[in-house]
Amino acid sequence: MPRLDLPLTDLRQYRPEVAEPADFDAFWQRTLAEARQHPDAPVLTRVESPLSEVEVYDVTFNGFAGDPVKAWFLLPADRGGLLPERLPTVVEYNGYGGGRGFPHERLGWVACGYAYLFMDTRGQGSVWGSGGDTADPHGSGPAVPGFMTRGIQSPEEYYYRRVFTDAVRAVDAVRTLERVDPDRVTVCGGSQGGGIALAAAGLCTGLVGAMPEVPFLCHFERAVGMTDSDPYQEVVRYLAVHRDLVDQTFATLSYFDGVNFAKRATAPALFSVGLLDPVCPPSTVFAAHNHWAADAEIEVYPFNEHEGGQGHHFVRQAAWLARRLAD
Repeated sequence: MPRLDLPLTDLRQYRPEVAEPADFDAFWQRTLAEARQHPDAPVLTRVESPLSEVEVYDVTFNGFAGDPVKAWFLLPADRGGLLPERLPTVVEYNGYGGGRGFPHERLGWVACGYAYLFMDTRGQGSVWGSGGDTADPHGSGPAVPGFMTRGIQSPEEYYYRRVFTDAVRAVDAVRTLERVDPDRVTVCGGSQGGGIALAAAGLCTGLVGAMPEVPFLCHFERAVGMTDSDPYQEVVRYLAVHRDLVDQTFATLSYFDGVNFAKRATAPALFSVGLLDPVCPPSTVFAAHNHWAADAEIEVYPFNEHEGGQGHHFVRQAAWLARRLAD
């Protein structure tokens, strides 16, 4: 993939004006207030597992409209009573099309000594990985195959209104668990998961950190016009048919733009970006990073595409989070 975006020196200064609805805050306050009318307490079921050093729990919590959302909750096994009574916790969101899979596929953070919750993404889980378990019971108007244009006719019906609400409710739920320190919760995720983490960081208070990797769902107008890769191309295909709905489509997307959530973030962040990324153009990632309202760092991988830093980046994340928790 050739490097087609701005030079790195320009990317570090790239702070575009991004459409923001006048009622953005009111929209999300109302959305979350409605979701929080349903009880916070998640249902945990201990799962027998070959993971002898990890306690595994199947979790169901109430997401958007009280819909049941599945997750895995993992704890380090406390063999000698040496662990703190309450643990710092990492909440992770998944990439586009994947499901929660199996708990043994998600051991990095629990192996570092953290409590860990991995959220299933409603309606997804059949494109890659080991499957998902959360339905999306809400309907949609005309849409291109995929998730990007489901309900895009209005922000109230848009698919990511439900997903972002689920993400906040995942943080609400994990904070109620007796082994979790509610004041030391961090959100993270890659690609779509990074975009969801951005939303959660803009909508949740009291997080200790956010770690969006090569985040999707940022600076929509530039992304949709710049990349020929899915999932942004789903919007292109939709608008190629619905030629009269361009303004309405981008008006809806403005309620879900990661840049607008970044402006409201209160926790420090560690981003990552691949400068050859054909899926999430680097300028769209830097747009969110450069608008981040709190302290933010970004790891740049000059010769990587959408895979970003992979294992190299996890080492950096683990060190960064340990420093944050030690402050």
